[in-house]
Amino acid sequence: MIKSRHPEKEKKPVNPIKKKPEWIRSKLTNSKEFFLTKTIVNNNNLVTVCQEANCPNITECWSKRHATFMIMGDTCTRACAFCDVKTGVPGKLDKLEPVKIAEAVKKLNLKHVVITSVDRDDLDDGGSEHFFEVINQTRKSNPNTTIEVLTPDFLRKGAAYKKVLDANPDVFNHNIETVPSLYLKVRPGSRYFASLELLKNAKNVNKNIFTKSGIMVGLGETRDEILQVMDDLRAADVDFITIGQYLQPSTKHYPLDRYYTPQEFEVLGTIAKAKGFLLVSSSPLTRSSYHADEDFTKLQQNRLKKN
Repeated sequence: MIKSRHPEKEKKPVNPIKKKPEWIRSKLTNSKEFFLTKTIVNNNNLVTVCQEANCPNITECWSKRHATFMIMGDTCTRACAFCDVKTGVPGKLDKLEPVKIAEAVKKLNLKHVVITSVDRDDLDDGGSEHFFEVINQTRKSNPNTTIEVLTPDFLRKGAAYKKVLDANPDVFNHNIETVPSLYLKVRPGSRYFASLELLKNAKNVNKNIFTKSGIMVGLGETRDEILQVMDDLRAADVDFITIGQYLQPSTKHYPLDRYYTPQEFEVLGTIAKAKGFLLVSSSPLTRSSYHADEDFTKLQQNRLKKN
């Protein structure tokens, strides 16, 4: 048998990527608006989770001028196995970022904005003060824009999370991401019950705030484990749950176990609604900030109906 002169080329990827089914596809609805959004983001030197996390919905959302801003840089101090955001030593905080975000929100004429961040374990407060400044500046420049934050877990940062709540965002979101049994492999730097506690505490601090969390499926979890996460989130008084398909970013990331069908997502959504969530978004392409503006309106309407 003749050996290859380039054996390195014969090595198979660590975690081969499964071919996407036909229902996993994004769409470009308005190319002019897409490039306008891209120009505003780039001209203000801003970071978006849409780009950094390789979101499958970027073309659709940016075509509607919807962008999710990621503050405190593009480098995360954690190394979650599912995430495409780069890991390393972050740079210093940009003191002008709150103004830049506020200006971009105004130029995009956003009625609802989602602001997230990388994990900043290197900061004493996990970046909560910076969140506070960004929210306040954004509201000052855009008084009619509702604000949703998707925060880190502020693990081992004490009551630092309260500073974010002091700025009174309209929605406080923190993703639980996966089931407890997969945490050490998928989200090794985080703790399942710490994330639950954060969501519960956020609601206790501000009863009027909408709380939100999301889970990915397709990582190897069981149906019963998904239902248990739903129960845990309801016990933490979470209002809104998002359920979406895990998409493996590369061969170096956590392996995809399987793709759930649209019908399976519909069933999970029906179960979640029956468990008492104020709002449920469950579909293959559902992500935390996907259709966030429309969902916020639904949250308000559903709360009024409930009361």
